[in-house]
Amino acid sequence: MSTEVTERIPHRPPFLFVDEIISETEQGLVAKRTWRAEEDFYKGHYPNAPITPGVLLCEAVFQTGALFLSRQLGKAGTPGVPLLARIGDVRFRNPVFPGETTIIEVKKKEALGGFVMMSGSVKSGEKRVLTVDFAVAWKTPEAKV
Repeated sequence: MSTEVTERIPHRPPFLFVDEIISETEQGLVAKRTWRAEEDFYKGHYPNAPITPGVLLCEAVFQTGALFLSRQLGKAGTPGVPLLARIGDVRFRNPVFPGETTIIEVKKKEALGGFVMMSGSVKSGEKRVLTVDFAVAWKTPEAKV
């Protein structure tokens, strides 16, 4: 896991699903994640035939979007957290098995009213794993009284 990742978003193991940033532009970010066989969720999804849960593959995309947003908004190191605001048009195409390394890519579609709409995808080698559209906002947490 790259320190650049943990400096830019608040997620931490065991709920951090991005290992490192591969590249970044003004319009998107590419990251990488290796799904390790010893991760606890494989014990129950599914025993004797483990596959990576689709919801965690989506979460890897959303965390990659948060990494993109942290740089785009100049928020690295300042108070606030990325909040997922919308998920749409998720399409799962192929499973990911323990030990596979995936490439996660997000692209900015538009920014509107404090929200950034993005598209995301996951690939394992040449195999397309999933696509998803989503929106993220960077919000400063309010103090609880």
